[in-house]
Amino acid sequence: MNVGIINYGMGNIASVCNSLARLGASAVVLDKPGDIDQVDKLILPGVGAFAAAMANLTEFRWVAPIRDAVLNRRMPLLGICLGMQLLADESEEGGITSGLGLVPGRVTSLGAKDPSLRIPHVGWNSISPTSNSVLFLGVPSGTDFYFVHSFAFEPKDSSSTAATTTYGLPFTSAIERGHTFGAQFHPEKSSTAGARVIQNFLEV
Repeated sequence: MNVGIINYGMGNIASVCNSLARLGASAVVLDKPGDIDQVDKLILPGVGAFAAAMANLTEFRWVAPIRDAVLNRRMPLLGICLGMQLLADESEEGGITSGLGLVPGRVTSLGAKDPSLRIPHVGWNSISPTSNSVLFLGVPSGTDFYFVHSFAFEPKDSSSTAATTTYGLPFTSAIERGHTFGAQFHPEKSSTAGARVIQNFLEV
């Protein structure tokens, strides 16, 4: 199985490659959209700001090929951290910016609902997965994962939420919609539990 990691200039690619290698998967860094034809699954990593990420995806002509791979070719995709947020319709970070539109919803500020929160949310926090989650098979509720973020995905349809986490208030920390998945935390930096989440994605 070849897993393609989309390189659009804002991803934590080395850590994701290392995680996949430890699980015995073949990681292929995709430097251009045509490389998607080489792989069976996609991972969209992300570190940074939503608007800058979408600008890079647009400039390097990734948007249409990613949407085609997921929506028409039904290729499984996992978005990590900012990569999960990019799956949304739009984000309010730095002004309203359109996303990939793969999972209906929008990205909003964690601090807007509770100004007392320390932002960004950094560190280990527990998740509460839904009973039918694919990503969290074999992962008990209350397991800790590593987070670094200031914004959170608000799905339009609650059935897209695969797990929640409480930081001041509950927020969606993982999403699943058909063969499209997202983790707001960093599974590649979350030890054994994170490896299990990635393994579950590989087995989709």
